[in-house]
Amino acid sequence: MQNTPRISFIGAGNMAQAILKGLLAAGYPQDKITASGRTQSKMDALAATTGIHTSTDNLALCQQADVIVLGVKPQMMGGLVKSIAPAIDPSTQLVISVAAGILVSSIETWLGQPAAIVRCMPNTPSLVGLGAAGLYATTAVTDQQKATTSHIMQAVGMAVWVDQEDQIDAVTAVSGSGPAYYFLMMEAMIQGAEKLGLSTDIAQQLVLQTAAGAAKMAQQSSQIPAQLRQAVTSPKGTTEQAINTFNDGGFNNLCDAAMAAAHHRSQELAQLFKP
Repeated sequence: MQNTPRISFIGAGNMAQAILKGLLAAGYPQDKITASGRTQSKMDALAATTGIHTSTDNLALCQQADVIVLGVKPQMMGGLVKSIAPAIDPSTQLVISVAAGILVSSIETWLGQPAAIVRCMPNTPSLVGLGAAGLYATTAVTDQQKATTSHIMQAVGMAVWVDQEDQIDAVTAVSGSGPAYYFLMMEAMIQGAEKLGLSTDIAQQLVLQTAAGAAKMAQQSSQIPAQLRQAVTSPKGTTEQAINTFNDGGFNNLCDAAMAAAHHRSQELAQLFKP
């Protein structure tokens, strides 16, 4: 595959490993993927399990890559980008950041020049191939580079492009933090089921399967979630009583407030990590 882009993952944490393993599972050539990390033993273990080339030399991997995926923690990003800047050629290379709260302008400042940069906000279900990611590209990113980015992120789920970088904050509030909202709902339902007399094991099985089934129905149905809810909410029935109780407790307003808080914090973090 002569025209297959060479991808280097700088930082091989859980998210980076999920993406590279997803690419390999989808048939991406092993010899086109490399990864670097700070610990040689961890890199050796990754090489043994995936068959890719690994290293602790960030500069060397950047120099040989067409696509550089930055997967380190946000607080480490500034130092990392400055250290690899001499190996980055903005005219030919694409930089993808999967670090939360890092503005593309910050990356360009650390690089010392404008570049083709994609800011990505993935989420933790990427670890099981069911992720949802938001993507934003600088004007220097070509259509081919955008297609490459989509291909990379679709290896662990689905990805959507936004036109404005500040929309990534909204993506963070919806899908970036969203899995925890559903975990919280599951947790509350399991506790509620236990209070109704079910064992923890049975409660967990029922709640998790119900969540998975509801999500699958919503994905496969031509109806929107509101219509699906209405279809199972019979007048004066059990579901209606539960829904009314949620509404009486201000459920929608609480969701709005929670997502607004996540959105605001995402904006704060972007300013916190600015150079």
